[in-house]
Amino acid sequence: MGVFVFLPLVLPLTAWPIARLAEQHLHPRAATWLLSAVAGVLAVCSTLCLALLMVVGTAQLPGNPLPDGWSDEEVRAAVPYDEVAGKAAIPALVAVVVAGARVVWRHHRIRRRAERALSGLRGTSVAVLPDPLPYAYALPGERDRVVVSTGLLAALGPAERRAVFAHERAHLTGRHHRFLLVVQVAARANPFLRPLRTAVTYTAERWADEEAARAVGSRRTVARAIGRSALVSRGAPVATLAGFAGFAAAGPVPRRVAALLRPAPAGGTWPPVFTTVGLAVWGAAAGTTASALSSANSAVTLFLILKAATPV
Repeated sequence: MGVFVFLPLVLPLTAWPIARLAEQHLHPRAATWLLSAVAGVLAVCSTLCLALLMVVGTAQLPGNPLPDGWSDEEVRAAVPYDEVAGKAAIPALVAVVVAGARVVWRHHRIRRRAERALSGLRGTSVAVLPDPLPYAYALPGERDRVVVSTGLLAALGPAERRAVFAHERAHLTGRHHRFLLVVQVAARANPFLRPLRTAVTYTAERWADEEAARAVGSRRTVARAIGRSALVSRGAPVATLAGFAGFAAAGPVPRRVAALLRPAPAGGTWPPVFTTVGLAVWGAAAGTTASALSSANSAVTLFLILKAATPV
């Protein structure tokens, strides 16, 4: 394994340049898919790296249940600085697992709580709550629903209401909560992936904006609906699932409005290699591939070493 076992911990840095460039130059749908996939793969590789280090570190602890051969010098030699790295990986991996589990648990808890709050209403795709506070959010589940308050509806015109409904339905159709959950967990697994979490939160909103503009037939109407909703919702508490997923305040709103006032981004196009965004994309792809190969190589190598050190 050698020092290659540590690479997955730092290779997420190669994805930093693509985060902002993807927001600006790729279609929001392509950017969301790309950044979520990169974040997910890099997080898995980083966690696997910690797990491999933890095996070596745990084998050195007195009274551990692992075979005695797993603490032999030959096994420890596979990991540089095994005395420090191996033992430090134990609390680090525990922290990663606990943080990731808390994110997933909170996600499902908020969804269940929101579904119970709407259980007394009719089973329609749109739930209008008699609440003077202005908000709207998408609630995925067995029965996808758009939740909106009377306070927000009263502040918008008919065309703007259609834009808001189209925006929230786009979140449900695109299953944006899954992308957001992936990057949330990935950011807990490796702090270097936090810029990708921020970028995906924004690109998911932009994806829904573009789908709403296509459904309504007017980019200016969607821009006006977003701007007015942000103004009237200022100071209002963030609604349950929207607060977790980032749907309610996935700004910055001025950038989203400015993007809608420009021509629609071209879909299905990939940036040329010898451009800034193209180099960033290929750099992130190379870093992700190197991380995956390094993790696989380290896992196989350690497996063979432990197999040889395990008494028959």
